[in-house]
Amino acid sequence: MTEHGGKSGLKKYRVGVEAALEVMGGKWKPLILYHLMTGRKRTSELRRLIPGITQKMLTAQLRSLENDDIVARKIYEEIPPRVEYELTAYGWKLKPALDLLCYWGEEHLERVHGDKSKVLEEFHDSAT
Repeated sequence: MTEHGGKSGLKKYRVGVEAALEVMGGKWKPLILYHLMTGRKRTSELRRLIPGITQKMLTAQLRSLENDDIVARKIYEEIPPRVEYELTAYGWKLKPALDLLCYWGEEHLERVHGDKSKVLEEFHDSAT
C-alpha cells in the first residue's frame, strides 16, 4: 500500500473519507472499479467500457489501484502476453460504497431531469 509522506513520514488525515477518496476518488477510478465488479477485464475491454480514458491514464490508474491492493494484475504466459485485471478481496469491500453512489446518481438524474432515461444510456456489459 502507498505511504504518503509528511514531516513524520506519514500523511495525516482529518477524516476517513479523505483516505478513501485518495485511494478510489477522481474521475476514472470509480468507473474502473465499477466495471471490474462485473468480472476480470483486459485493458482493451476497460478502454471500450470507458470511452473517454486514454491508455496512459488507464495504465496509471490501474497501477495506483494495484499499489493500494484494490486491483490485482494477472499476466498470462502467452504470445502475445495477455494481462487481465480483477478486484482483490480488499477491493471488493468498496462494492457497497460504489453501489450507493450508483443508486444516488440515478436518483439525482431522476430529480434533475424528471426521467433518467433521457440522459442515462442503457449499459450492457459484454461479459454478461
